Amino acid sequence: MTRLGDVDLDLARRVLQTEAAAILALVDRLDDRFERAVRLLLDCRGRVIVTGMGKSGIICRKIAATLSSTGTAAFFLHPAEAIHGDLGVLQSEDVIVALSHSGETEELLRLLETIKRLGARLLVITGNSRSTLATAADVALDASVSEEACPMNLVPTASTTAALALGDALAMTLLVAKGFQERDLANLHPGGRLYKRLMRVEQLMHTDDQIPRVTLAAPMPDVLYEISRKQLGMTCVVDDTARLVGIITDGDVRRHMTTDRGLLDRVAGDVMTRNPVTIPRNTLAVEALNVLEQRKITSIVVVDPANAVEGVLHLHDLWRTEMF
Repeated sequence: MTRLGDVDLDLARRVLQTEAAAILALVDRLDDRFERAVRLLLDCRGRVIVTGMGKSGIICRKIAATLSSTGTAAFFLHPAEAIHGDLGVLQSEDVIVALSHSGETEELLRLLETIKRLGARLLVITGNSRSTLATAADVALDASVSEEACPMNLVPTASTTAALALGDALAMTLLVAKGFQERDLANLHPGGRLYKRLMRVEQLMHTDDQIPRVTLAAPMPDVLYEISRKQLGMTCVVDDTARLVGIITDGDVRRHMTTDRGLLDRVAGDVMTRNPVTIPRNTLAVEALNVLEQRKITSIVVVDPANAVEGVLHLHDLWRTEMF
């Protein structure tokens, strides 16, 4: 017998198992209704308005936030406040996403007349596919669960988890259907760790006088001075039109010194590595990091379409952003 104040780990495990089972049960229910739901959102010319009461309302806020952060204009509308003066926000080109486990939530039912009068579209996520809301919907998705995770089978737990997971499935499928890319995500997240991971190289690279740069005919003592002065462990080698033709790294210098006693009598064009790896300035920082790691290099040259040097990105520039 469990005493008052005891922690029942078995119960906690059952809660997680019940909620996991509720999500897995949704997998086999994804059919043409889900496809129509995604199409409804994809074709929306207005806003996506997500609405629900109580615990469902909290899930609605999360779904609206996820849609908004992935390129779909969406916001949460409290149904009780809507019927007390906020109905004016609804427009004919909107799609209303309504969450109700019972499908009979009074405040949502009172929105039906306005939705139908305006000609807005209605997507319902419910645990009762025969409910009033489901019957009135353009598309109704089944988020029913066999039981709640609550020991009394009363507190919304598995049902809200299932609804949230279904909302995430809609948002992610919609994201792909829209062709939403990492660059789009960066534009919508201008703060925090996520944005730093999605910064473009042009925001991090060394430019102008910070770029180590020598000509093909530069004597090797000048090359060594340029590498040391700019402190990026390398220098670009450019031709008479300022286009990149090669690079020399401090590693290249060390390797040549072991085999070439006349190294200091040579010029940059004799020592450089031709056709180095380059990237354009709009490359994402996380993509640049992948290139550096795959090639096992610490610096990479940023060039324009004509192969003119625009900047140099060093591995330390990426780590300083605290994004990895």
